[in-house]
Amino acid sequence: MILESLLIVALALFLDFTLGDPKNKYHPTAWIGKLVAKLVPFTKNNSQGLEKLGGIALVLIATSIVASFLVLLGITLESMSAPYYVGLFITVAVGGVLLKTTIAIKGMEKHAIAVLNALERENLDEARSKLALIVKRDTKGLDKNHILSGVLESVSENTVDGVTGSLFYFALFGLPGAFVYRTINTVDAMVGYKTSLFKNVGWFGANCDKALNYIPARLTGLVMILSAMILGENWKMSYQIMRRDGKNTESPNAGYPMAALAGALGARFEKIDHYSLGEGSLEFSKSHVKAAIKMMNLTSILFCAIVAAPIIVILSYLGWWIHA
Repeated sequence: MILESLLIVALALFLDFTLGDPKNKYHPTAWIGKLVAKLVPFTKNNSQGLEKLGGIALVLIATSIVASFLVLLGITLESMSAPYYVGLFITVAVGGVLLKTTIAIKGMEKHAIAVLNALERENLDEARSKLALIVKRDTKGLDKNHILSGVLESVSENTVDGVTGSLFYFALFGLPGAFVYRTINTVDAMVGYKTSLFKNVGWFGANCDKALNYIPARLTGLVMILSAMILGENWKMSYQIMRRDGKNTESPNAGYPMAALAGALGARFEKIDHYSLGEGSLEFSKSHVKAAIKMMNLTSILFCAIVAAPIIVILSYLGWWIHA
């Protein structure tokens, strides 16, 4: 149990670092998105109360379908009549591939580099378009430094949403936990915006996402500080800025990894008319993005080693851990 779970985490990280994301049509997150899209029309109603109830049903139905599939898959794998090492190989292979689809380290790096390359070609319009794929803000009219600030903020926030959050819930609840987390994250991304169209339907999903990210965001901020120390960045400032500015964002969670990164880089992140994190310069270069990517990569590895793995080991010994 412990061995196969740790091997699944190791394989998932290896696959992500080496292969990145599969094409969208083969990606389970895309399938989850299609499921959510099919359910959303049934939630719409002229009554705000009924729309909120529809939003609750949307989350419960989507997560139940996804979790049930993973539980059944786990039961099927456990019931195989195969020699131990053959069963271990199959379980780890299937689990590793599936867990990999809930994390996106290489994918985030790819998006960040795409924005950076557009800026190096001095194509601001393309850079704004590329940035719009990874941030929840209006990118029209942003200058170079605010574009790069958005990239750096997204890299740090995605370290939670796209990596450590899934790993944390895998450590607690196996593949069903990782995929329920990813499902709620997808619901929030699709209908959690505070617009007249989705403010009622997306209310429950957005609050579930906030609740699920509460612990992972803070743990990730702390691990990011350790990464800064190892990589020779300003870890003391990273800690100070995280403590001071971690609560400055509208989201109760996103500010912690963002502030930790801002402090480590001696920089200031700014979302116009919303927040400012850090006390450094708002002038960025390619080196800042490269440093942020290194911190994201190392934070992902360290989180597995000092957070996810110990949780798996402890809960396994206590007999509480759900099989992958």
